[in-house]
Amino acid sequence: MNLGRPKSVPYTGQRDGLTGIDKRPVDGPVRVSAPGPKGVGGSGLAGDAVCETRHHGGDDQAVYAVAREDLDEWERTLGRTLLDGSFGENLTTEGVDVSGALIGERWAVGPEAVLEVTSGRVPCRTFQGHLGEKGWVKRFTERAAPGAYLRVITPGEVRAGDAVRIVHRPDHDVTVALQFRAVTTDRELLPRLLAARDALHPEALRRAREHVEKSGATVEV
Repeated sequence: MNLGRPKSVPYTGQRDGLTGIDKRPVDGPVRVSAPGPKGVGGSGLAGDAVCETRHHGGDDQAVYAVAREDLDEWERTLGRTLLDGSFGENLTTEGVDVSGALIGERWAVGPEAVLEVTSGRVPCRTFQGHLGEKGWVKRFTERAAPGAYLRVITPGEVRAGDAVRIVHRPDHDVTVALQFRAVTTDRELLPRLLAARDALHPEALRRAREHVEKSGATVEV
């Protein structure tokens, strides 16, 4: 469990220069709940800061999860230590294929909370500045293991060490990694996203529908 407080930095597009991307581990318990619509609501975790609400936070991006295994792989690639929370994630998981999760997949975390996978995380200028790695946005995008945004279906308290149980898997093949590629590098994949229906992040769903309408493609869902 990782939380961030507002911090002034030179690499964010925010007018006030504040960002909450610098997340640090906490033992908990932390209350997790739906924060409200994007542009108004921030993080789904009590005590966690989202400073740039135009592109971050809100109900469909309430929680961000990254697999510890992916951080370990990046450690080997970059030759540096990446602590839990280094990618600005709220949940650092072990034993969960986060980028391979299906859109609409539901996780029970701890005794109460239920979260639903909505999309992958698209890297931004602030992320690159936080990592301090040249060409980071391109490198992160090329690997296509973005971690997952989740919405809160059932609120509850979560602690470090709580089990993550997959309690629902939808009947389509749209993974977080596929969705990420569709909205970044492989636009021809956009029609496939429609199989995830309303579980998909609304912005990605809109892009997929617009692409299909513009191309005149026939899609079976």
